[in-house]
Amino acid sequence: MSRRTFLGAFVACCLALATFFSFTPAAFALGGKLPELNQAAPEFTLPTNTGEGQISLSDYRGKWVVAYFYPKDFTSGCTIEAQRFQQDLPSYVAKNTQILGISADSVDSHAKFCDSEGLKFPLLSDTDGKVSKAYGSWIGFVSMRHTFIIDPQGILRERYTGVSPVAHSAEVLARLDELQQPSSNKLG
Repeated sequence: MSRRTFLGAFVACCLALATFFSFTPAAFALGGKLPELNQAAPEFTLPTNTGEGQISLSDYRGKWVVAYFYPKDFTSGCTIEAQRFQQDLPSYVAKNTQILGISADSVDSHAKFCDSEGLKFPLLSDTDGKVSKAYGSWIGFVSMRHTFIIDPQGILRERYTGVSPVAHSAEVLARLDELQQPSSNKLG
């Protein structure tokens, strides 16, 4: 197979996958069944490079949580996504919201990534994919790029499966504004 033919086939495959992800029903993603909106978010405890060494979702009761799953530390899309969340961190703090990044990378990799990019929010290590599976975000050896907004009572209020790393943080902030409106009927 010539290089040109291979590249053409590769591009066609990528476009087919992009189309699949764009039109996947909301309750199912390539990584498995997504948790239901307006239900309790799957609980988890994972090792981290910050604080006491482990973080549980329940540690953040009383706060909003943005749990974002991503494939790999130090890759271009993941770096951009993390930088955008870091750039917008003051806005999240003002909205009583904790950012948690989750991938299959080790705690050591997360520590290096946080140091390299100046990240001031925890990255959690899901090396066996157990938590990623519970959130429908696991594809064998890495987490897919999915994000979940969880309210202060631990209820899943929003999920994103077609994430664009460049614009995603702004999209999440806009949705948090809607969800946090006192008279909002937009919880679903």
